[in-house]
Amino acid sequence: MVAPLFVRDCKTTVETTSHIPDFTSCSIEDTVFKVSQLLIKGISSIILFGIPSSRDIFGTYAWNNAGIVQRTVKKLKEEFGDAVTIITDVCMCQYNLSGHCGLSDELGTNIENDHTVHSLCEIAKTHAEAGVDIVSPSSMMDGQVKSIRTLLDEAGFRKVKIYPYSIKYASSLYSPFRKLAFSEQINDRIHLDKSSYQTPYTNWKESIREVQNDILEGADMIIIKPAILYLDMISLVKEKFRFPLAAQNVSGEYAMIKAAASMHWIDEKAWIISSICAMKRAGADLIISYFCRDVAGFLAR
Repeated sequence: MVAPLFVRDCKTTVETTSHIPDFTSCSIEDTVFKVSQLLIKGISSIILFGIPSSRDIFGTYAWNNAGIVQRTVKKLKEEFGDAVTIITDVCMCQYNLSGHCGLSDELGTNIENDHTVHSLCEIAKTHAEAGVDIVSPSSMMDGQVKSIRTLLDEAGFRKVKIYPYSIKYASSLYSPFRKLAFSEQINDRIHLDKSSYQTPYTNWKESIREVQNDILEGADMIIIKPAILYLDMISLVKEKFRFPLAAQNVSGEYAMIKAAASMHWIDEKAWIISSICAMKRAGADLIISYFCRDVAGFLAR
């Protein structure tokens, strides 16, 4: 299992959000402590999402060598070395002023695929220079895997793996994540329409093509998100490609279970266990989930 962590460019931990209960965005120092606690519980893999102190139209802070993710990776590797496997989210949405996963044209109406891919390559390169084990491009731009693989190889980072979000469905289930990770600068950040580049949930054939392209471009593992509503696609992709596959149990899925449990409508432990087992049963080799700590606690009893 892989634990998501939010690291913020600040000196103190930000208060828990009601939208993702029990989750905070932390300073680098607090993130080091969180990782130490995860290791004690037997969780040795994390995925980092950076929350910068400021944004600009081009999201330039995303590929700054002194950026929040880059500094966190360096610090974690200094503290834990190979005991922790670090995956980094490679995207633009937390760094630009639109909240979109890509860069917009001058009118702000269309996402520029190739311009975005160039920026994603620069982000991945700085993460590799910081010592990351795996980069995870999640912008759903065409050609992102091939371009990143080529640049990393040329820069001497052949050992850095790529786990792209090959199927990232256009979904309302990302809303709690956006409330935590997005700035108030992003207008209507909860209802951003990303359907022009994220995967439509009505067309399974397009999903298959997305996976096939990423495998051919050099992906080491592919990621599908959300998970619970797309167990059929996890199973279908695994059966068709027999390729390493990760499922991401997203913030909305986590929040729904936590909310229902808080109202005493469901047995929280039973739902957590059954949902995680469903992802594994469908074919997930790796599960990225906000429930990591809960599951580790269940297994330790």
